[in-house]
Amino acid sequence: MYTFDSRVRYSEIDTNNQLNIASLVNYFQDCSTFHSEDLNQGVAYLKSKNRVWLLNSWQVTINRLPLLGENITVETWPYDFKAFFGYRNFILKDQNNNVLAAANSIWIYMDTDNMKPVKFNIQDSAYKLEKPYTDMDYSSRKVDVPENLQSQESFIVTKSNIDTNNHVNNAQYIKMAMDYMPSSFNICKFRAEYKKSALLNDVIYPKTVLSDNKLTILLSDEAENTYAIIEFVKDK
Repeated sequence: MYTFDSRVRYSEIDTNNQLNIASLVNYFQDCSTFHSEDLNQGVAYLKSKNRVWLLNSWQVTINRLPLLGENITVETWPYDFKAFFGYRNFILKDQNNNVLAAANSIWIYMDTDNMKPVKFNIQDSAYKLEKPYTDMDYSSRKVDVPENLQSQESFIVTKSNIDTNNHVNNAQYIKMAMDYMPSSFNICKFRAEYKKSALLNDVIYPKTVLSDNKLTILLSDEAENTYAIIEFVKDK
């Protein structure tokens, strides 16, 4: 297991003085990045091998979002590798060791020369597998697209959305989706499925639907090829 400690910053909170959802995802993503970097298998190493790990899906459950100034600990570990898929858990804890949020993530190992999946061999890596986190119900990596989606105003991908892989970072899609969240919508869990990478100056066409306790946001291109699907579930 890999861990790092932090403190909730003002730049990471929402209007309720608590960690916003995009920042939560960034903490998880940063933790896995630190893990790989400390094993000398991070961004530079992957680039030298013409490889990259691309996120396929998130599943996140939230017990409580920490407040401004709270001391927090982020934990992560891989629990399986199958063919070109990698499976990784995350936990966010408060200073009393209470689990605030937990996540499952699925990644795809890609050859950057042809942008096709390639088998990952754990024997050639420094990663050590641990048991999967048991205190959550695992959902499908596929997020269903409901009917009656309503089109929203399109927008252009800007430089601030782009990461070292020269495409929109996975947390940026979460941030984009949060713009369609009603103010009274308190999230207890969410899922995200990534299908296609949006690039600089691409135009994103959002569609949304709010039904019962779910808000679903579909982010696509003009031809309706999906970039990402995000599903937020409201706390009852």
